[in-house]
Amino acid sequence: MRAVTVIPGVPGSLRLLDDYPEPTTEEGSILVEAVAVGVCGTDLEIIEGKYGEAPPGTDHLVLGHESLGRVIEDPTGTLQPGELVAGIVRHPDPVPCPNCAVDEWDMCRNGMFTEHGIKALPGFARQRWRLQPRFAVGLDSTLGEVGVLLEPTSVVVKAWDHIFRIGQRAEWQPRTALITGAGPIGLLAALLASQRGLSVHVLDLATDGPKPALAGALGATYHAGSIDQLDLEPDVIVECTGAPAVVLEAMYKVAPTGIVCLAGVSSGGRTVDLDAGSLNRTLVLENNVVFGSVNANRRHWDDAAKALSRADRSWLASLITRRVPLSEYAAAYSPGPQDIKVVLDFTA
Repeated sequence: MRAVTVIPGVPGSLRLLDDYPEPTTEEGSILVEAVAVGVCGTDLEIIEGKYGEAPPGTDHLVLGHESLGRVIEDPTGTLQPGELVAGIVRHPDPVPCPNCAVDEWDMCRNGMFTEHGIKALPGFARQRWRLQPRFAVGLDSTLGEVGVLLEPTSVVVKAWDHIFRIGQRAEWQPRTALITGAGPIGLLAALLASQRGLSVHVLDLATDGPKPALAGALGATYHAGSIDQLDLEPDVIVECTGAPAVVLEAMYKVAPTGIVCLAGVSSGGRTVDLDAGSLNRTLVLENNVVFGSVNANRRHWDDAAKALSRADRSWLASLITRRVPLSEYAAAYSPGPQDIKVVLDFTA
């Protein structure tokens, strides 16, 4: 079968293989036909050779951790043939650590987890793949192709779950949320904020293109510029850019007893001037919390499927700004200036 692969650590090794082996039952009992795979910054960094780990015994890693497929067969009866399904990305470590032992693999402590398309497990950018039932998430059939957004949605569901858990440390009635960055994670974070009844503000640098309209369609207020220009003190800030200056500004901007969730990953090698004493004083005297959030466990994936089912289908479809057939795979991994979410289409 065909599969999109790289050799981890080797830039320029992206290839479409025509003779990749069929998945074995060791991967799982549920056999799935690929429908689509979402592309994100993690894939691009793996292609650049920055990280990634091939499965044991092979030099190649199949890309793709944002999956959507249709069940071909499931002898366990968990899912029925024809149902839409997505595969959970992270698997618990074999030791396991205390969190992995209770299926909270998103909070793995020893780093021995594995991840489809990223670390030691083949990804979903192949024509057929298999899943164990515990890692298979069934989707509402009416979602169609937008079901490929489940993985990034699970990430922001986890972020909001932890935001509200932290908020319970005191009497807390959040009204205003600021989302920095209007990429897929930022816009999905805004969707989740609107579903929770918050007044939503989205900040990005773009002044044209689809981002302002997508934020507006959620009832959110869109801002182009910098945080310090905003005339508001958000109760919650979900920082999705990873830009060091924005991260720092978010810590100063949040309201007293506010929460800043860092969902964007910064690249190294960039520095900003920081008055550590001033920042410490602000966080301490205002009882603020800053925390990081990544990945998701099964509960978050299931809640993400519900969140997508409640969302407007046309709005979700608008997040997918480019669909690339498998035969033109390389184009999917070449970002365009107006791209939000690019999808590799296995049905074309």
